[in-house]
Amino acid sequence: MAKVMNWLYEKECTFFRLINGRMHRSSMDRFFHVWTHLGGATATTSTAVLLLILLPAHLKSWGIVCIVSLTISHIPVAISKKMYPRKRPYLRLPDTNIGDNPLKDHSFPSGHTTAIFSIVTPLIILNPFIGMFLLFSALLVAISRMYLGLHYPSDVLAGMILGISSSFFSLFLVNAFIIPYL
Repeated sequence: MAKVMNWLYEKECTFFRLINGRMHRSSMDRFFHVWTHLGGATATTSTAVLLLILLPAHLKSWGIVCIVSLTISHIPVAISKKMYPRKRPYLRLPDTNIGDNPLKDHSFPSGHTTAIFSIVTPLIILNPFIGMFLLFSALLVAISRMYLGLHYPSDVLAGMILGISSSFFSLFLVNAFIIPYL
């Protein structure tokens, strides 16, 4: 089992170095430093609240789904970060490119990736045409986390899965327990 885990870690580090090392360009630094914040607490919380406020009445339930999804998604992230205290790549891998003020908490899973996917997944379901742009935007947030040396590929993959899962669970909850009472 240790052999398999070492092999997986080697492959993960190779992919990480591709994004963080080979892809790294000073011309892209500013873009990813700004773009990564779309998955941060301020941007995702503001987006969810604005959706609830600005969506027309017949679509308000989608704003509720986004808020519930974002809220629920933080529970497994907080638990996982305590249960799996994985150091961030820049703390373990030499020659990692890092941004300004790198985070010091645990790496697994990516909270930014979880948050952005918890918001965009319901919107992709609501409007697949706009959803393609939103999916691309969310994927760029995930890539930015590796580009900035903050997360391994498995961290962002886990974040995607948690964000998408919380969205579908929230859709169920809102449809079963909130919409009937609106």
